[in-house]
Amino acid sequence: MLPEFLKIPFLKLSLPTYGVLIAIAFGLGIQTSAWLAQRDGLPKNKIYELGAYIIPSSVVGTKLLMIIMTWNKVDDHFMRIFSFTVSTAVGAYLGGFLVALGLSALIIRMWRLPWRKVADSSAPGLALGNVIGRLGCFAAGCCWGEPTTSWMGVTFTAKAHQISGVPIDTMLLPTQLIQAGANLLGFFFLLWLWKRRTFDGQVILAYITLYSLERLIIDSWRGDLGSVVLGFTISQLISLVLLPIAITLTIHHWRRSLYKSGCLWKPYRRDGAVPS
Repeated sequence: MLPEFLKIPFLKLSLPTYGVLIAIAFGLGIQTSAWLAQRDGLPKNKIYELGAYIIPSSVVGTKLLMIIMTWNKVDDHFMRIFSFTVSTAVGAYLGGFLVALGLSALIIRMWRLPWRKVADSSAPGLALGNVIGRLGCFAAGCCWGEPTTSWMGVTFTAKAHQISGVPIDTMLLPTQLIQAGANLLGFFFLLWLWKRRTFDGQVILAYITLYSLERLIIDSWRGDLGSVVLGFTISQLISLVLLPIAITLTIHHWRRSLYKSGCLWKPYRRDGAVPS
């Protein structure tokens, strides 16, 4: 683990590895999305412009959800949410994703671009950004797993403990690397699906489905849980809402695409009209 990417002792300055990797994640994610959007006949420059709005809004969303998730630790010291630690922390991913999803829908509608097609082009970039972001988590020691005696157990440095509070006296499951690996597989699958999608919106719905399943499983191995409601983390509860919505919409649009292609029988209404 390498919590500090660069350190300048005489200036008492250091550059955290987490921050560097998050910046790379944003950059590669937007670049991948712009490349796919261009291949889909969409204006590449608009994707870069969209990124300029999405990045700051997603950062705000991640911090808001992080505050909610750790509220049980600050409820008696409210001003901690304005502390340096909170302001410099990356936050909780799903909060940023939901804020960015809503804002992007509004902006793309204003630009009169096809939102579902833009979202499909963005989905593989999101997965790739998750890969790099989780490597940043591993470098900083945050989002650690439960204690383990298995071969995959890791121990973190004292510097990582100072940054994230990760335990350093026991071996822990590298849930950060497990999630990075899951997102890498998801990235390649989404690229494959993007070329073969049968309806606009299929790729972003597949991303939401895969990511929700991933959080439901991997969060159960996490050792840094914040607020827990009914035995679930906040991220798991959000995933429990997103998962059925994504699956239902996927089935609905998939059936409509089959109707349009003539692969499924389309029933007629009593007035003889063909349902749309």
